[in-house]
Amino acid sequence: MHFDFQVAWESLPKLLAGTATTFAVLLPVLVIGLLLAIPVALACFRPGARSVFAGAYIGFFRGVPSLVLLYLIYSGLPQFPIVRETFLWKVFSNAYVCAWLGLALTHSGYLAEIIRGGLAAVPKGTLEAAETLGLKPRQILFRLRLPLVARYIIRAYQNELLIMVKSTAAVSAITLVDLTAAANTVFDYTYDPFTPLITAAAIYWCITNSIRLGFSAADRKLNRYLVKT
Repeated sequence: MHFDFQVAWESLPKLLAGTATTFAVLLPVLVIGLLLAIPVALACFRPGARSVFAGAYIGFFRGVPSLVLLYLIYSGLPQFPIVRETFLWKVFSNAYVCAWLGLALTHSGYLAEIIRGGLAAVPKGTLEAAETLGLKPRQILFRLRLPLVARYIIRAYQNELLIMVKSTAAVSAITLVDLTAAANTVFDYTYDPFTPLITAAAIYWCITNSIRLGFSAADRKLNRYLVKT
């Protein structure tokens, strides 16, 4: 078994098309996951039912495998008449929508826990000083707490993002041809499992290391005034 450069070159357009699908899934997932995670993380600090709901939300979506969620949304929801016989059928018959929702729910569960930890790390004295200066709660949240949280969680968020990049391979189970599925398609007609999978791995390596370098640069910028001990 050897690496065939000709097969790699000829299959590159198909693999790049699969890469485009990977990003078409990943980017909306990151946005939707963030929009879901922030209010859930904030609810963790609210006493009563909201805190209980937030804890249950985080625990559930961190515990359920993303592949199971994808199957439940793509194959399970259409079994209900309210979905099959209404406008929701057009929504959930779209594999992209199911992929976005399934992966975003998983991502939001992990991200909410990361953000919750970042919010808990904000010094109480800093918040009290902001209140003393007359800042309103909304101003404190968006101008102080969340920017500080971004500094605290950037490394943890990088790890979650890298995991999510690799988790997009699960969307091949609901008919989307992502990078991994494209590599398997090349294997099907070339009978060469080594070359397309190594090429796909190289593309994943480039993506993940580009993300890692970008986060390292952002970390240096956000924490450039942090005193190291």
